[in-house]
Amino acid sequence: MPPLPPVTKAFLLACVGVFCLFELAPGLAWWFELWPLATGAFMPWQLLTYAFLHGDFTHLLFNMLGLWMFGGELERVWGARRYTQILLASTLSAALVQLLFTWAIGTGAPTVGASGAIFGLLLSFGMLFPNRIIVPLIPPIPMKAKVFVAIFGGLELVMGFGRSSGVAHFAHLGGMLGAWLLIRHWRSSRRR
Repeated sequence: MPPLPPVTKAFLLACVGVFCLFELAPGLAWWFELWPLATGAFMPWQLLTYAFLHGDFTHLLFNMLGLWMFGGELERVWGARRYTQILLASTLSAALVQLLFTWAIGTGAPTVGASGAIFGLLLSFGMLFPNRIIVPLIPPIPMKAKVFVAIFGGLELVMGFGRSSGVAHFAHLGGMLGAWLLIRHWRSSRRR
């Protein structure tokens, strides 16, 4: 197994470090969570900082597993610069879509987690390696990456319109949207 490339490793270590820090000082997290605009607690830096926070250990574990599964290979293919751009695009677009969604439904709950960025990496992996066979943890059935991405994207959309579960489904979709838009931009720039 190849070692994790530098940006992936740094993001993983930052998320774990921030999780440990805020376990010791949970009152500080309030400043860095992504608060809906209507709450008056929103600050511009939250568009990025929310991605380093996680609700609990399981949330952190699954996000870091996704980062490990998809991020390392994407960084090796794209290099650190482009890979960082896709992480930023996914994180920002996830935040913006989540802010729009929370405004539309009138909720005041904050958003935390790297899930939007991870879903952006998932979509990127499916676009770069559509026919690569992967075996997800749930369900442990071998499938092509493009099928896996389509299933997860569809589930997020359905669950987003379902009953509130405390999961930011539209942030996940927003992360996928940001990655898709950036990859389309890169591909259209190459054709010129």
